[in-house]
Amino acid sequence: MKLKQLEMALQRLAGFSRPQAALEQYQTPAPLAARLLYHALMKGDIEGKTVCDLGCGTGILAIGASLLGAASVTGVDIDEGALAVARENAALLDAEVTFTASDLRERRCQERIGACDTAIMNPPFGAQKAHADRPFIDCALAVAGVTYSIFNAGSIPFVEAYTAGKAEITEKIGGAFLIKRTFAFHTKDVQEIEVEILRLKRIP
Repeated sequence: MKLKQLEMALQRLAGFSRPQAALEQYQTPAPLAARLLYHALMKGDIEGKTVCDLGCGTGILAIGASLLGAASVTGVDIDEGALAVARENAALLDAEVTFTASDLRERRCQERIGACDTAIMNPPFGAQKAHADRPFIDCALAVAGVTYSIFNAGSIPFVEAYTAGKAEITEKIGGAFLIKRTFAFHTKDVQEIEVEILRLKRIP
């Protein structure tokens, strides 16, 4: 599957039916999701690998990984409503993904997920709750040797400091995150946020 084909397939997926501001539930734009996944594919981190999507929401990254030939994909999220949409989305594209409800802030969550080759995620940026992305980073580094994550542009100094001695940033890809008016506090119909996709490799 080519990049454009992947993007077009992911654009067919439904978003959150009842998004929650506290969880910063914004659908990852299909072009950004496809870019992350295709870069991971080209690096040998998707096809034939065990992949976990942390905070999977409605499943766009997990489903994309399945379409690109991952050996197995698990999507984890705290919101049962989002997971219900994710399962419908996976069925729509005949993607094989196991979706499970779990709170990444709980240490037992890492035990439930188990080890995988690659973690993919679009964690909350911390706009509603400071440091909301930290449990996601912690879990990813605990379960996977390689992680691909979307962060606010300019987050590299924080990520480097937070993961010092545990992981190193080996790739950075710029991108844009388009957020449509979703919650009452939004003042624009569409807001574009500059982001960066970081590839983190766990230090043995």
